Amino acid sequence: MAAQDEERRRLERNLHDGAQQQLVAIAIRQRLVQQLVPRDPAKAVEMLSDLQEDTAGAIDNLRDLARGIYPPLLADQGLAAALEAQARKVPLPISVEAQGLARCAQEQEACAYFCILEALQNVTKYAGASFATVRLWEEDERLAFSVMDDGAGFEPKQTSYGTGLQGMADRLAVLDGTLEVRSAPGEGTTVTGVLPVSRTG
Repeated sequence: MAAQDEERRRLERNLHDGAQQQLVAIAIRQRLVQQLVPRDPAKAVEMLSDLQEDTAGAIDNLRDLARGIYPPLLADQGLAAALEAQARKVPLPISVEAQGLARCAQEQEACAYFCILEALQNVTKYAGASFATVRLWEEDERLAFSVMDDGAGFEPKQTSYGTGLQGMADRLAVLDGTLEVRSAPGEGTTVTGVLPVSRTG
């Protein structure tokens, strides 16, 4: 029963942090298309074509999660490639920086991947940012990541974790990892996660 409950929670987190992030981005771009129709119909048609591709990608992601596996691109090419592919679907500029990143165990890569997607979803929905930067690095046998934005920021001491941040903290805690949130009003937000890693192969 404990194993089944943990698997259910894992799938819930993956659905929330992965497919939901894609669908939120699609919804935002749909509103942009609606605003473009009277002003620039040609551009609106072009964006609709992109939205069809994004929707197909979200459907594929849901199918993958329904099979209980994590995204094929993450499995095949690793964190940097998978995150760069997702960054292109976010409706604001996202920079992904990863130098010399070695492959880790599947559950560790999946943890970092879905935490970063959740952080990007928070940027899209709440930050009012014009860009965000995702960084990935290794130090002392640990995988670390950060998502930094130039948005409105907030006062962490006066704001409790929402479901998204709490889900990230819980996901990392399962693998003995930690989450840190640094922010200040008018100075953007940086979310940093660190977890110990083991090598594949």
